[in-house]
Amino acid sequence: MLLPGPDYPAPAKLNLFLHVVGRREDGYHLLQSVFALIDRMDSVRLRARDDGLIQRVSDLAGVPASDDLAVRAALLLQEASGTRMGADIEVEKRIPMGGGMGGGSSDAATVLLALDRIWGTAFGPEALAELGAGLGADVPFFIHGANAWVEGIGEQVTPLALDPAWYLVLVPPVVVPTGMVFTSPELTRDTETLKMADFSARGAVGLEGRFHNDLEGVVCSRFPAVREHLQWLARHATARMTGSGGCVFAAFESRQEAHRVLELVPAPMSGFVAQGISHHPLRVQ
Repeated sequence: MLLPGPDYPAPAKLNLFLHVVGRREDGYHLLQSVFALIDRMDSVRLRARDDGLIQRVSDLAGVPASDDLAVRAALLLQEASGTRMGADIEVEKRIPMGGGMGGGSSDAATVLLALDRIWGTAFGPEALAELGAGLGADVPFFIHGANAWVEGIGEQVTPLALDPAWYLVLVPPVVVPTGMVFTSPELTRDTETLKMADFSARGAVGLEGRFHNDLEGVVCSRFPAVREHLQWLARHATARMTGSGGCVFAAFESRQEAHRVLELVPAPMSGFVAQGISHHPLRVQ
């Protein structure tokens, strides 16, 4: 079923670095990261219903509707607002699933932003971000809709200007379970806490030195395909895994440079080039 009406964009993100700096008593990990939006996007289509039903009209392989963050976001806003409206929801996926690029969280954020307008619930970004935090730590970032320095368990979001960049993203044929990575006994959980100014002086292209992804070692030890993709890309540029994996990426100063390396990617590896963007397309300027 193809819903009529506009496509609401749900952009992916890359973690330009990801440090685990501690762990709370409740088990949640304390992080530091820079989240960078890119123009690789899912498309969300919505149709208001007057019977109160929330219904997913597109299939998502391996994800039942009850676990789909887009559906859960609609139900959450419906309950919080008390609206009698419902919605049909269709998501066209372009963001790799299980790749550490925030696709599910971004879909949820877009559903909240779009239905807030369609239903006329008038929550606004701040209230939606607070609501969305119950769905996942990345949801508030996508609702705020700007590149950011992120701390805490993901709820502390500080806007951060990034230099223009193009990214080559490689997509290993694996789905990495985030929970497995964070519960791994060999995960480093005491990385030095840094300041935002330490990162700002370097920018997105050519990251090195003290900035890395603490989850890389765990994922690469369990998923050889991720290790192989990372090692290949590292021969051409500074390469890094995003989030809890398994996608890996490198930053370039121009589209031409990124595409030049993409053309060298051997079969059966695959990937794509994306441009960094400064803000979410649905963000009110």
